[in-house]
Amino acid sequence: METFAGDGAATAVAKLKAWATRERMPVHAEVRDVVADPPEAGRFDVITVCRFLERDLAPALVAALRPGGVLFYQTFTRSHVSERGPSHADFRLDDNELLHLFAPLRILVYREEDRVGDLARGFRDEAQLVAQKRPV
Repeated sequence: METFAGDGAATAVAKLKAWATRERMPVHAEVRDVVADPPEAGRFDVITVCRFLERDLAPALVAALRPGGVLFYQTFTRSHVSERGPSHADFRLDDNELLHLFAPLRILVYREEDRVGDLARGFRDEAQLVAQKRPV
């Protein structure tokens, strides 16, 4: 199994490489602008995106999955109960936006608790999606 990782921050890539070396995990990590250089179509069985939002990249992420591949996506929402995450609303999701961005995929898990229930508990300030590209 090969693992590829990309981040726009050199410090994040350096930390990942150090961790992978300590854990003896084969990881190909690189500083990469995924907006300018999106992942190649049909290349990945699993894609994970964490706390990053570039809406125009969604079709490329769907295309980068192999049939049966799974996307794990989690990032901040506009509806939030704390100050965690980006201050600018453009870098936060609207309600249920991940469902719309990744509509071509089969939704396996979706979580977005918003401001429902006890605000001191639960999964707050973010939305989480696990979705699969339909097998051919």
